Amino acid sequence: MSRLGWMGTLRAGTALGILIIATAQANAGALAIREQSPYGQGTSYAGVAAGGAVSSMFWNPAVMTQFPGIIAETAVSGVISYASHTPHPGANPTFPAPPFDLGAAPFSYPGDSNSLNPAFVPAAYYSYQLNPNLWLGLSINSPFGLSVNFRDRWAGRDYGAGPGNLKTYNAAPSIAYRINDWISVGAGIQLQYASLVFQEGVGPAPPLGGNAVLKGSGWGFGVTAGVTLTPTPTTLIGIGWRSGINQDFNGILYVSPIPAAGITTPGTVGTTIRAPDIVSLGIRQRLDALWTVMGTVEWSHWSRTGTSQWTQPGGGVATIASTPVQFPFQYDDGWFFSVGAEYRWSDQVQLRAGVGYELSPINDRVRTPVIPDNDRFWASAGLTYQLGRGIHFDLAYTHIWVKDAPISISAASGNPWFNGVVNYNGTVNGHADIVSGALVVPFAALQPPPPKQLVTK
Repeated sequence: MSRLGWMGTLRAGTALGILIIATAQANAGALAIREQSPYGQGTSYAGVAAGGAVSSMFWNPAVMTQFPGIIAETAVSGVISYASHTPHPGANPTFPAPPFDLGAAPFSYPGDSNSLNPAFVPAAYYSYQLNPNLWLGLSINSPFGLSVNFRDRWAGRDYGAGPGNLKTYNAAPSIAYRINDWISVGAGIQLQYASLVFQEGVGPAPPLGGNAVLKGSGWGFGVTAGVTLTPTPTTLIGIGWRSGINQDFNGILYVSPIPAAGITTPGTVGTTIRAPDIVSLGIRQRLDALWTVMGTVEWSHWSRTGTSQWTQPGGGVATIASTPVQFPFQYDDGWFFSVGAEYRWSDQVQLRAGVGYELSPINDRVRTPVIPDNDRFWASAGLTYQLGRGIHFDLAYTHIWVKDAPISISAASGNPWFNGVVNYNGTVNGHADIVSGALVVPFAALQPPPPKQLVTK
């Protein structure tokens, strides 16, 4: 195979990921990160758009009206994800065997035992009641995320090689207004900065081959809005919308260690990726003084993302070996369903649990080794522990079972990530464990108690 044949097409769309302090893993459909609320995670996010915690404002800013005064919540999630890649016999390329003697018999690279890294996902929320009916808020999150690290010599390196990640910082200042006792509305804006690094194999591993590298960064903007309804004293209904974001990237394209002459258009490149709208519907129903049940339905508009073309500053198409560099995100829309319950064990402890099922937007035709997503089942448990004066901890644990994901990248499969040269077929086995915690502090609790008054005659 010639060097130009090894170049193929750089499919950098699988680089999408998010990093705030530490790189997050995608544990919702496609690239979404659902680990935004330890309270919500305890029920697999059942009813989260209807409230229950200040962190629910990520899904629905109108929930701020449920929390008087000034409140701050700081959260972090530890994510341990696993994705083992097993290539199918004869369906992966052969390269010269180590020590890369071109006259030696062909050598088929193996799979990869785990392409995902452990990560921490932090988040922060602030809510401030200005008057009896008006609230201001701010949330800081990582709404999408992925971080991968493939071994140099593995069978699918032409579709994912080396470390790759994308870092974004999303801040959403918002406002909420209580119209009356049974309806509140909220709205806000999203400001998001992102930077990505993506690598894809160019022929065999070094020294005969190398990696095509794409680096870029830029800004994107969107909005968020929502409403909560309280039709009865024991029922809360919430619906929230996070708009799609047109995320801009400007960066560079090169091949390392192969000289950049292997790229038709090395240097400055740019594109725009259309992140999805997300609509969440939640309900919370209190059954009695001890029990509350909840449910969620969520839709993610991944079909708006489509294909993004990388271009040069003058408008020309960026290419590798005359092949356009593009992101063929030809996904379906995603759906998530969950149910859960909460039990008040005592004045100090609340227990909760829930299950969820997610229909991935990634189907068999467009799946790649970097985003081997498939339908998944959630099981979660959590608790709230009161420290006093409104200060409390929220803790949660989740295990996610991901359906085994077949990958077929070839001209016959119709997979849009096919580089025109190298076929790859395989299967990915994956799962994830998530542990989350949050500290919630009402600012009033930080004020010293009033002094006791002396009793005199």
